[in-house]
Amino acid sequence: MLSNLKRYFPKSFDTYYEPFLGGGAVFFHLMHNRPRFNAVLSDVNRELVETYCVVKNQVEELIETLMNHESEYKRDPRRYYYSVRTESGGSDPVGRAAHLIFLNKTCYNGLYRVNKKGQFNVPFGRFKNPKICDQRNLRTISKVLVWSNAKLLSLDYQIAIRGSGRGDFIYFDPPYHPTSSTANFTNYTGSGFSIEEQEQLGLLFRELDERGCQIVLSNSDTHKVRDIYEGYDIQTVEVLRAISCRSNKRKGHTELIISNLDSHVFS
Repeated sequence: MLSNLKRYFPKSFDTYYEPFLGGGAVFFHLMHNRPRFNAVLSDVNRELVETYCVVKNQVEELIETLMNHESEYKRDPRRYYYSVRTESGGSDPVGRAAHLIFLNKTCYNGLYRVNKKGQFNVPFGRFKNPKICDQRNLRTISKVLVWSNAKLLSLDYQIAIRGSGRGDFIYFDPPYHPTSSTANFTNYTGSGFSIEEQEQLGLLFRELDERGCQIVLSNSDTHKVRDIYEGYDIQTVEVLRAISCRSNKRKGHTELIISNLDSHVFS
């Protein structure tokens, strides 16, 4: 999506907000292509935000712990995966961060999904040689987070953007609205992300637009999403679906980029 999204990024902004942080692809892209800027990065997933904080402040301890995971995994991948999955990562932030990264690198297609009790429930991924400890990448991300003026917060998206105003740039990447009754991968947290919350986000989008914010949002291509953002610029883009177990079902899908800005060549 990034190659399509970047056409909508404003040439200038005051503070950047990414309240559904996930992998932070847009933030890191902006950091790579622009001078240092203020950013508020947030996610309701506390484990994820804590992991970012550990990468920022304790990257060498994290690398050491991940290397231990990697060594144990090679002995008996399936057994070790399920033994780690049943654990919580312990009371140490470094241990919990390593726990999250290990599961992400070894579970089925890197999917993050929890049940209503908040328990990670993704099955074992049959990778031949997963890169559990990517030392170079972890150190690079750590340097970027230290160098940047980014705040890392674990907050509901509505609270995270309260300080935004005219001239700020906000990118929303919410859990996508399901395209069918069997395509619901919105269980990013135990509470999921309902259609009522999709509508609530749409109302917030309009409020922020009136406030003078520059906004870009991505979501699935459904009639409901199109209805919620009627009146704004809605573009359809073709994407690959990495989650599907059948390769022939990964192509031919579309998603939406919605914005209150005109698309332009990124610079």
